[in-house]
Amino acid sequence: MGHANYIGKYHLGRTIGEGTFAKVKLGVDTTNGQYVAIKIIDKHMVLETDLKCQVQREIRTMKLLHHPNIVRIHEVIGTKTKIYIVMEYVSGGQLSDKLSYVKKLSEPEARKIFQQLIDAVDYCHNRGVYHRDLKPENLLLDSKGNLKVSDFGLSALRKPGDILTTACGSPCYVAPELLSNKGYDGAAADVWSCGVILFELLAGYLPFDDRNLMVLYRKIAAAEFKFPNWFTESQKNLISRILNPIPKTRITMLEITEDSWFQTDYEPSCVYQSNDKIHLDDVNAAFDSIEDDMKTTTRLGSKLPVTETLKKIEAAAMDVSLSIERQRMNKFKIKMHPKLNQKMTRCSRSYYDLSAEVIEVAPTNCVIEISKSAGELRVYKEVCSEDKKDIENKDNRGYSSS
Repeated sequence: MGHANYIGKYHLGRTIGEGTFAKVKLGVDTTNGQYVAIKIIDKHMVLETDLKCQVQREIRTMKLLHHPNIVRIHEVIGTKTKIYIVMEYVSGGQLSDKLSYVKKLSEPEARKIFQQLIDAVDYCHNRGVYHRDLKPENLLLDSKGNLKVSDFGLSALRKPGDILTTACGSPCYVAPELLSNKGYDGAAADVWSCGVILFELLAGYLPFDDRNLMVLYRKIAAAEFKFPNWFTESQKNLISRILNPIPKTRITMLEITEDSWFQTDYEPSCVYQSNDKIHLDDVNAAFDSIEDDMKTTTRLGSKLPVTETLKKIEAAAMDVSLSIERQRMNKFKIKMHPKLNQKMTRCSRSYYDLSAEVIEVAPTNCVIEISKSAGELRVYKEVCSEDKKDIENKDNRGYSSS
C-alpha cells in the first residue's frame, strides 16, 4: 500500500477526529488534489468484539446512501490490520463548535438545519439504517452552512454501553427507551435525538442536563424539561410531540415533515439519483482477509416442478415491483432489481440485488435459494414471504421452509 503516509492514491495528513475504534485523518487524493477524510479502523478491535458482520454491513449500507445531507463514502481500502474508509471531507466543522460560540441560532437558521437533519435521517430510515447516536458532534457543516450527518450507520463502532459515555461524556441526546436497556425502535430513538437537537438550536442550551447522571436519567425518562419564554407556540407544540417519553406514541418522521412549523420555507433535499452502479467490491475486499462473506441466503422448499417454481418466484418479484433478469448461463437462476423507471420519490429505495436459484431435488420437488448482496433486508424479506405465500396459496400442495 506504499509509504507509511500513503494509502492507495491518498496522502494521509493530520488526525482530525478520534473514537473508540477508529481515528479520522485528513487526506489528499493525489490524482486531483481534493481533500478527503479517512476513517481508520483497527481490524483486530472489530474482530475481538465480534462486530465484523455488523461493521461490514453498515459500511456497505453507508456506501449506498446518496444524500446531499449525509457524508459520502468514496471507497474502502483494506490492509492486513486496518480498514480505511475514504469519505467526503466537510470543511465547516461540527455543529457543536458553532453552538459553543453562537449559543442559539435564529429561528430560520435553526429550522433550516433541522429540516436538513430530518431529511437525511428520514432518507436513511427508509433504507433500514438508523444512526442511534445523533448529537451535534456528529453533525458537520459545509462551507455554505449546509448540514452533513456523519457516522451514519456506524453505530456498530461503539462498545456496548458506550452510548452512555459518549465523546462529550454526555448521554443528553439519548432517548429514554435506550436508558432502560430494553429492545427499542431505532427510528423512534433517532426522532427523540433530533428533538433534543432542535431544542438546543433554538434555546442555546439542552432540555435535559444534570451533573449527576442518575438525576439526568430520571429527567430524560420523565421527559422533564422547561421551555424558555421566547419559544413560540408552534415550536413548543412540535418539540412536545417529539420529546414524548413513550416511543409508541411519539411523533414519527412523516408527521414531523407534515408539521406546519417544519413546512415553513421547506425545500426538500433533492436526492442524487446516481446512474452508476454502486460498487461494493471494495467493501467486500477490505473485509475478505477477515473470514466469511456476507451474503444473506434463505432456503425454501417447493413441492412443484422447477419451471412452475420459477414462474411463482417471478410472480412474487412482480408483486413487490422488482424487474427480473433471467440468467443466460444458468436458466434456473433469476436476478431481481428495483425498477428504475418507477418515479423515484424522496424516499426512493436504495440499490440492491437479489437472486433466486432453483435446484431440482426430484422431478416434482426443488429447493429455492434466495440471496441478497446489498441494500435492504426489507425487500428481501418481502420477496421471501411473497414466494412463500405464492407457492402455498396458489397450489396448496404443501411447502416448507428449511
